[in-house]
Amino acid sequence: MVNQKIAAKFKTFSTSLKCPLCQESLDLVQYKSLLCPNRHTYDISKHGYVNMLNHSAKSRYSKTLYKAREKIIMESELFDPLHDKISAVIHDYFAHSSTPSLMLDAGCGEGSHLKKILEKSGIGTMTGVGVDISKAGIEQAAKNYKNELWLVGDLAKSPLADQSFNMILNLFSPSNYREFKRILTSKGIIIKAVPRSGHLKEMRNSFYGSNENNLYKNDEVVSLFRKHFTLTDTIHVTDVRKMDESKLPYLVRMSPLSWDSNQAAIHSFIGRNSGHVTLDADILIGINK
Repeated sequence: MVNQKIAAKFKTFSTSLKCPLCQESLDLVQYKSLLCPNRHTYDISKHGYVNMLNHSAKSRYSKTLYKAREKIIMESELFDPLHDKISAVIHDYFAHSSTPSLMLDAGCGEGSHLKKILEKSGIGTMTGVGVDISKAGIEQAAKNYKNELWLVGDLAKSPLADQSFNMILNLFSPSNYREFKRILTSKGIIIKAVPRSGHLKEMRNSFYGSNENNLYKNDEVVSLFRKHFTLTDTIHVTDVRKMDESKLPYLVRMSPLSWDSNQAAIHSFIGRNSGHVTLDADILIGINK
């Protein structure tokens, strides 16, 4: 049984969506499905998300990873400085607007970053939409967070209408700038977070050693960002938090850094005496040209 409140929200924002197969508009029918004029149909699941992916997607991102990510983002303070900075930027741009606006989290995973940022920014007229290619992530997001819209979709061929979003979040996730420019309104805002050299250095050093090859370098990322958007600001966020040692296993499970690491290195990191973990990131603020 589809939640009627969630279905009504999809109806309200259906003009911001499009059929990924034929690019036609979508409308809600019988409060349970999105339908385009060519009869392509996308059902609202019982959990409240819509799967708009028209091909199979293989991923190493699992339910276990997303459960761990939710645990770290929602129950530890590790990403709080990042959320605070981003929320302040959003507040500056949208606090005095009474017009309803849409924020896309592109590559949202299980949706916890979007949820936290929406709450902290306090923009009552803004609705969040999360899109990810992972069904596991979107299903978890839809189960936990009922005020947002959640879509399984491919960012390379997104199910989103032209110039339908006022803002895009892209946090520690791949970008598709051609699609982002198409989706954003004129002068729309994009906020992208990319890791800096110190990000999660304790875990990286435990797994791979402290050599230069393990350092993140953002020069190419920033250069590509500038080609598509007017870069208005770069905010550096660096913070070291003492994490409860019981949460260290979740930090390992949520990170792709552990995928190719040996078990001895993982156990060494989890069992170390210090629970300090470093957040180190650049927040790129851009405006659609």
